[in-house]
Amino acid sequence: MIPAHVNDAPPLVFTDSIDVPVLFRDGPDSRPFKQWRTAVALPWPSNAAFPEHDGWYLPTTTWREILKAATEVGRDVTPNLLHVPQLAHAELVARVAPLYAYIGMHHFVPKKPKKPLPGSTGRRLTVNAVYEHATEQSARHALGYRLGMTMAEWACRSLMGLGQTQHIEDGGPDSALEHLFKNPSLKLPDLWGLHDAENAYWLIEAKGGNVRVKRLRDGWIQLEGGSKILGAYAHRRVLVGASVQPGGDLFLTVDHDHHPGSPPLPHPGGKIPPGAPSTPEDHLGEDDDALMGTARAQMLTFLALRSATASRLRTVALSSDRTTRRRRRDGLTTPLENDEATLAARTRARGAAIGADDPNRYEWARAIGLDDFLTCRIPGTELQLGMSRRLFAACAQLHREDQAIAERTPGMRAEDRVVVEEDADEDAELERRRTQGRIFREQQEDARPRIAPRVRAAYEQGDTERWNQLLPSAQEPPLDLTEHPGLLEAATPETYLALRQEDLPQRGR
Repeated sequence: MIPAHVNDAPPLVFTDSIDVPVLFRDGPDSRPFKQWRTAVALPWPSNAAFPEHDGWYLPTTTWREILKAATEVGRDVTPNLLHVPQLAHAELVARVAPLYAYIGMHHFVPKKPKKPLPGSTGRRLTVNAVYEHATEQSARHALGYRLGMTMAEWACRSLMGLGQTQHIEDGGPDSALEHLFKNPSLKLPDLWGLHDAENAYWLIEAKGGNVRVKRLRDGWIQLEGGSKILGAYAHRRVLVGASVQPGGDLFLTVDHDHHPGSPPLPHPGGKIPPGAPSTPEDHLGEDDDALMGTARAQMLTFLALRSATASRLRTVALSSDRTTRRRRRDGLTTPLENDEATLAARTRARGAAIGADDPNRYEWARAIGLDDFLTCRIPGTELQLGMSRRLFAACAQLHREDQAIAERTPGMRAEDRVVVEEDADEDAELERRRTQGRIFREQQEDARPRIAPRVRAAYEQGDTERWNQLLPSAQEPPLDLTEHPGLLEAATPETYLALRQEDLPQRGR
C-alpha cells in the first residue's frame, strides 16, 4: 500500500533540465553510499570526450535527451519488423513506458549547502511513489534493464562523444570475428561503438536498478569476454551502472579501462576525420557509412512514421541551416527554444499569408529558410518523433533493400513464416531465429557495397521530393505553424523530438 502521507501531487512545472551525478573510476567497486549527494562534483569538461580524471561530475541534461537515448539504444529491429512495421509503435512504447511509469523528478536540497556548479538546475531524477511502495520485483527488474540501457547510451553518446552504438549480438565491429560475437554461449557486453576522437572501439555493458557490486563485477566479466575477442584493436571497456533505489537520486557509476592496440577498422566511407567531437549526422553529406548508420539507427522511428495513419501526421518547421543543431558540449540534441535560426524562421512564416494546406507552401518554406520535418505522436506515449524528408527517403530505400534481402533469406520470406506449436522446443525455436538473423545480417553485409550508393541517391533526391511522393498514403501532411505553449521541442540536424511540459515525469517523493 502507498502510505497516506504520499499525496497525489501534481507534476512540478518547469523545464526538463536535470542534473545527473556521475562517478568515474578505474574498475567496479562498492556502491558509493550517499556520495552522490555529499561529494564535491567537478564541472563536466567542455569537449565531448572521456574525462581525463576520475571522480564525481555533475553534468546537466534534459529529459528530452534521455528519451532520445531510450528510443535509439539496443539491437536493430529490422529483421523482426519487416513484415509488421506497424508494431514499431509498440516497440517505442516498450522503450519509454517503464521510464514514465517509475521515474520522477524532484528538487535536490543538500544538507550542507555548497556553491552550485554553473549551469546546474538543482533537480534530479529519482523513483516515484508507485515504484517505492507498490511495485513487485519483476517490474523493478524490467525498469532496471530499460534504465540501464538508456543511461548507458546517454552517457556514452551524449556526454562522451561516442558514435552510433550497436548491439554486440548483431556481430561486433570486425566481420572476421563475427562468429565469436554472435556466440550465445559466451558472456559478452551489451553494446559497442566507435569513438572517432579517440580512434578506438568502445565495449559497453549496462546495468540498471538497485545496482550493487556483485552485478558490476558480473558486468566486468562480460567486458573481459569481449576484450579477449577484440584484443588486437585499440578499445576502451566501459561499465555503466545506473543506480536508483527508494530514497535516493539516480546516479551513474562509470567503471573503465583502456587497451592500446592497433587502430580500428576504417570507415567504409572513410571520410569522417578522427579527433573532432561530432555525430554521424554531421557527416551525412560526405560519408556513406555515416548515412547508412544513421538510417539504420532511425529505422524504428521511420517505420512508426510510415505506418501512421495520414490523419496523425504533421510537418513542423525547422531552420534549413543544420549547423545550428549540431552536437553540443552536453548532448546530441538542441532544445529548439535555444535555436535562434528556427525561432526567427518560424516568426517569418507565421507573418506570411500561407495556410497549412496551401499547395505552394513547400516552395514558400524553402524560400524563407525552412525545412518541414515529418512528425507523429507515438500512441501510448508522450512523445512526438520526426525526421527530415531526405533522411526519411534514405530510410525508405534502406527498408526496401532489407525487404528484398528478406525475400532471399530462407525462413524470412512471408510465405515461410512458421507457426510455433504450443509444445515446441523453446531452445530449438530460439536457435532457429538466431540462425535466420545471422544469415540475414550476413546478406546485409555482402550487399552493402551495392546498397550504399542507392541509399545515397535516395537521400540526395529526397530533399527535392514532396511528402506525398514519399508516403504510402500519397497525401501531403499539413504544415503546423501554430505556437504551442508548453511544448518542449528538440532536434538534431535530421531528427526531431517533442513532449509537452505537463507530460514530464511526476515528482518522485
